[in-house]
Amino acid sequence: MNIGVIGGGAIAQFLLKNNIHVKSLLIRNRQRYQQLASKYNVELFTDLDDFLASNIHLVVEAANIDAVKQYVPKIIQRMDVIVISVGAFSDETFAKEVFAKLETRGNQIHFPSGAIGGLDLIQNAKALDGLEEVVITTRKPAHTLVDEKLTSEKLIFSGSARKAIKKFPKNINVAIVLSLAGIGTEKTKVKIVADPNISKNEHTVFIKGSFGSSTLTVTNNPMQDNPNTSYLAALSILGTIQRLGSPVRIG
Repeated sequence: MNIGVIGGGAIAQFLLKNNIHVKSLLIRNRQRYQQLASKYNVELFTDLDDFLASNIHLVVEAANIDAVKQYVPKIIQRMDVIVISVGAFSDETFAKEVFAKLETRGNQIHFPSGAIGGLDLIQNAKALDGLEEVVITTRKPAHTLVDEKLTSEKLIFSGSARKAIKKFPKNINVAIVLSLAGIGTEKTKVKIVADPNISKNEHTVFIKGSFGSSTLTVTNNPMQDNPNTSYLAALSILGTIQRLGSPVRIG
């Protein structure tokens, strides 16, 4: 399976390094990423149609929300896509438009789990409308969230995922993934804690339903090449691609 990637940053380079048949990159500045073409024998494109015609079977979006909104509605008319910048789907009008197109085209969008886990449990609990409560508590180093000098942790937000997405669009992608998998942005609850005593991001997901309850905590190491991205988020993309090519499905 040949893969095309939108973007040339840390995630794209992570996929190139791990040799998963990336053949094409869609980028804005050909000169900036010319070294990737030479190093990984990958073809660079600046035009979407040319990119999609370049003998690829799957697209991985590894750019930003604007790229999702610009390209994904066109991509799903031709092939499947893995979307990393899931924040684009907090726009309900855009989400409805894209999901409606999927129903008529038969292609698929895949949302990697990113920096968290437990999405399989949430979807299973939801199968017979038995999912009652989903709460995510995101704890981050204080300096990444607030300007004030804190000596102890501080709850800086508590509310619905819908409100959290509007207030912290760059910090709460995980809440969008949870909402899509579960009970929506209004019912999914979010707590954000600024903690001066930690150096890594931590996400705790609490789930309750007819099945019982579950609490899962993930502490994320950053990517070596890009401290702003969790290593688990990069691995979740690689894992998604590997599962697509496997005849055995688990979960």
